Amino acid sequence: MTIRPAEKRDVPAVAQLIEEIEQFYGSTDIQPLDERLTQVEEALFGTPPLAYALIAEDHDGALAGLAAYSFLWPAAGATHSLYLKELYVRDAHRRHGLGQQLMNELRTIAAAHPGCSRIEWTTDTTNPAARAFYKALGFDEYDGKILYRTATGSAAG
Repeated sequence: MTIRPAEKRDVPAVAQLIEEIEQFYGSTDIQPLDERLTQVEEALFGTPPLAYALIAEDHDGALAGLAAYSFLWPAAGATHSLYLKELYVRDAHRRHGLGQQLMNELRTIAAAHPGCSRIEWTTDTTNPAARAFYKALGFDEYDGKILYRTATGSAAG
């Protein structure tokens, strides 16, 4: 496997993967492909970019997984954190260490980013596989936060 930052040429593959991710989480209301293409390109390659992504490719160059993240401020004191929004590995590539490789690469990115004090992410309480994965990597769950979400006029979700 090769893990690298997303490039503009990856936009179509990432847009397709987003549909797979939505279906994985049970969504049946899938955004049209042309909208996803535009939004992926704007998010990852706009000025400034809204987010970043690591791409995992298999030996044939096909997209095997993705880690999408951004930086949030403030974290501890005036530092910032790397916030992992999505970690997804395609079914055929699961349980081969790819998720761990992506997490390790995120740790490297965070450590190399001056002022980044931590990596943060969430997972659904109803996703025991993800919770077991993070536990196996030695990460602790933290209580005390409640997630709120509201849709804006421009997008649902």
